Amino acid sequence: MVSQFGSLGYTIMGKTADLTVVQKTIIDTLHKEGKPQTFIAKEAVCSQSAVSKYVNRKLSGRKKSGRKSCTTNRENRSLERLVKQNQFKNLGELHKEGTEAGVKASRATTHRRVKEFGYSCCIPLVKPLLNHRQRQRRLTWAKEKKKWTVAQWSKEQQDLAPAHTAKSTKIWLNDHGVGVLDWPANSPDLNPIENLWGIVKRKMRNKKPKNADELKATVKETWASIPPQ
Repeated sequence: MVSQFGSLGYTIMGKTADLTVVQKTIIDTLHKEGKPQTFIAKEAVCSQSAVSKYVNRKLSGRKKSGRKSCTTNRENRSLERLVKQNQFKNLGELHKEGTEAGVKASRATTHRRVKEFGYSCCIPLVKPLLNHRQRQRRLTWAKEKKKWTVAQWSKEQQDLAPAHTAKSTKIWLNDHGVGVLDWPANSPDLNPIENLWGIVKRKMRNKKPKNADELKATVKETWASIPPQ
């Protein structure tokens, strides 16, 4: 997911090359106002040495050392425009759209540029595959429940989510006589409501609610648009 952050949510080390565009703007503004470097460092969420190096480099007129940027200003503007259009893209989606728009950059470079624009970019985790033992347990479980009746399936059931397996939850279920299934690990969710939420998320991918009220209204509108079939 790509999302803009108002307060910079991570600590910058002493290298001025690590400063984002947003941090440099904060440093420039506060330095012109005559604020002390300790105050500037706190506001920009970076080290005082980074502030000092950045200010001294600008005053001396020295150019930034290091290799030349591998993306042009035009490519940077195109990439930033894609980020602003939809701040919920993950890195893979953003890199693909950037390539289609003519931005010649690797995934790593795309990630760096997004951070320089003042955004954070998330890389989705890869879901681990099932091992042989897990597959066998799921198959055995499915065979055992193959001939269950509607009455058997109508009893309260749940998965192995942490909230369901907590000690307090188990005590409550036991005290109220609620029986639960012995779910195998990494089992698929049998609750159809999860599939509905998946549809809602996909339909809302290009929506841009600006606050909680708009988000609630968008969810309700999207939910109502899904046909019963």
